[in-house]
Amino acid sequence: MAVPATVPIAVIDDDEIHCRALVRLVRRAGFDAVTFHSAEDFLAAPGRASLRCLLLDIHLGGMSGIALHQELLAQGDRTPVIYITAHEDDATRTRASKTGCAGFFLKTDASTAIIEALRRATSLL
Repeated sequence: MAVPATVPIAVIDDDEIHCRALVRLVRRAGFDAVTFHSAEDFLAAPGRASLRCLLLDIHLGGMSGIALHQELLAQGDRTPVIYITAHEDDATRTRASKTGCAGFFLKTDASTAIIEALRRATSLL
């Protein structure tokens, strides 16, 4: 299934190497990618309303990914969020699920599963 390159996805990850890998993955799947290295950078960015989904690391320096998602929800922003993490535990998965995320993946999970979640999340808008 082809995705128009005009579908912008935010990749929010403070790990530069992983951020670049996610951007390559997103672009290979036909999406456009905009990167942020912190929740604070994302919140300060103009044009956030055009983003169709967030690929969001849970453990960011500063504000966590879950805290960012909760802040966006409090602002009325219902952009779908797909969490990506290197540190899975039941408590974190439960907290993430309670925010109504569109997906939860380990950084080692199959890229096809992440892309499929992105396609589902962006088709909901």
